[in-house]
Amino acid sequence: MRFVDLVSLILYNLGRRKGRVLLTAIGVVIGTAAVVVLVSLAVGLQKNATQSLWGINDLTSIEVYPGYQEVMAMEVKGGGGGGGIYGGDTGVKYLTPKAIEEIKVIPGVKQTIIHDYMQASMELYFGKLMSWGNIMGVDLTDLADMGLEAERGTTELTKGTVVVGSWVPQNFYNPNPRPGEEMTEPPDLLDQNLKAVLIKYTQDGQEVRRTVSLRVVGILKETRGQADGNMYMNLGEVTAFSEWSRGSRIDRNKEGYSYLIVKAEDPDVVLDVADQINALGYMANTPQSYLEGINSFFLVLQIIFGGVGAIALLVAAIGIANTMTMSILERTREIGLMKAVGATNRDVLSIFLGEAAGIGFVGGLGGVILGWGASAVLNVVALSYFASQASEGGGGLPSAAAATPAWLPLFALVFATIVGLLSGLYPALRAATLVPVNALKYE
Repeated sequence: MRFVDLVSLILYNLGRRKGRVLLTAIGVVIGTAAVVVLVSLAVGLQKNATQSLWGINDLTSIEVYPGYQEVMAMEVKGGGGGGGIYGGDTGVKYLTPKAIEEIKVIPGVKQTIIHDYMQASMELYFGKLMSWGNIMGVDLTDLADMGLEAERGTTELTKGTVVVGSWVPQNFYNPNPRPGEEMTEPPDLLDQNLKAVLIKYTQDGQEVRRTVSLRVVGILKETRGQADGNMYMNLGEVTAFSEWSRGSRIDRNKEGYSYLIVKAEDPDVVLDVADQINALGYMANTPQSYLEGINSFFLVLQIIFGGVGAIALLVAAIGIANTMTMSILERTREIGLMKAVGATNRDVLSIFLGEAAGIGFVGGLGGVILGWGASAVLNVVALSYFASQASEGGGGLPSAAAATPAWLPLFALVFATIVGLLSGLYPALRAATLVPVNALKYE
């Protein structure tokens, strides 16, 4: 039998029993729609979780901190290995210049950027407004090398200048407000001079103050990361302020730096580079590791949600098997006649398997359309609810409650067709093995 004739006969047979086929296909529609909606919901939750994860903005960066480890007294006395130096009995492996050089030669490392906090108490003033500042020194002349962008101004650092994060202006407040005075609006700091008052105390408890002027040359775009609350300055200036506060020079070969940003050549090698840094005794954190954990969790969630929807398809499969079995009983003499005029067991098997797969395909197609529409409705309802909640209590809006990936409709359609095919396997085999003489005599 030619393929065209086979398809034509299958469509004719399905058309003869439109009501029964439709009722059977409804079960497949419900099961397929459940799979599409539930998996889309899991994908949407994963998308929202990864997009709103705090600080995830550069998948090639690795934050490296000094390593804290327990060491035996003999090891402490012997000093640090691998380029780091242990401080006293603390077991800390510091990020010294030698340690940084050791990290630089790891395969896959593109760039290392030193970060160091200012070790001094500070009060920040702009006019009558006061604030606090988290000043960070970096060994860069342009913050663009860190992947940071300026919302206004520039990202270049020169002597006496500072580039501030997007949240810094919001920290300014009036320390002496009048009764009933409204909250102060965040000031426009661009191209303005800030008065930074550094404070230290002598050994006899006397307070010593030092006032420096810092010109704001740039305000960074919001990153939802650590950069939003930082004020960036040249590393040399920050080191000088810290040494003034301490009253002594900082020996980087012993104390190292606060932390290091390591840029990998490609996101695919980030985890391997981080593992090598950890193996050296330092603490390496990367957004990739957080994302992998989140993606693994939501992959399991997608499988569970998809399995719940597949239960409905299993029920529909029983309905398809029942429909095909009843069809064989009604068409036994027809099967016998087909075999008498030359149809082979393979032809009969193909016809009934095709009919079962056709029911699965029709139901799957309807389920995909219904599931896609239900996901769209769910998005509208959920986003409307989240918008009302955000207007009352603040907070951001998710991009979507459910997200249907391109592969899901195709997968659901193929899966429903295969379920239909497998459901009709036993009835088709039964039809194919009927003896023509007995089939023709069947009443």
